[in-house]
Amino acid sequence: MSRSPLIVEVESSYLKKDAPVFSIGDTVRVQTKIVEGEKERIQAFTGTVIAKKGTGLSETFTVYRTAYGSSMERVFLLHSPRIAGVEVMRPGKVRRAKLYYIRGRSGKATKIRELYVAGSSEEKAEAAPSENQ
Repeated sequence: MSRSPLIVEVESSYLKKDAPVFSIGDTVRVQTKIVEGEKERIQAFTGTVIAKKGTGLSETFTVYRTAYGSSMERVFLLHSPRIAGVEVMRPGKVRRAKLYYIRGRSGKATKIRELYVAGSSEEKAEAAPSENQ
């Protein structure tokens, strides 16, 4: 189903120019703006991205976390003005587009392998001493 060019044109003015780049399986910290009366503060929600849906202005992502014995899941609009920022804490390596199977699991069963990026600063630091020997 294709989107109307008129809808795409109207939505383009509301899209974030600096939309964060992350993928399924990444552990992210989402900074959300909370308005309480006249005060505004930023609250962080850290968890694993288990799903991404939609395109354009209606693009959403789902973040799942388990803390203090209870699990919680939040769906965020990617281009919402309430999202102050999304920071990738740890990139994950997965083979699925949706990680819904993590919902009913706990402990090591929820573990996701880390994606090692070639040329990262950690790998360069480890490789440098071995070259000198």
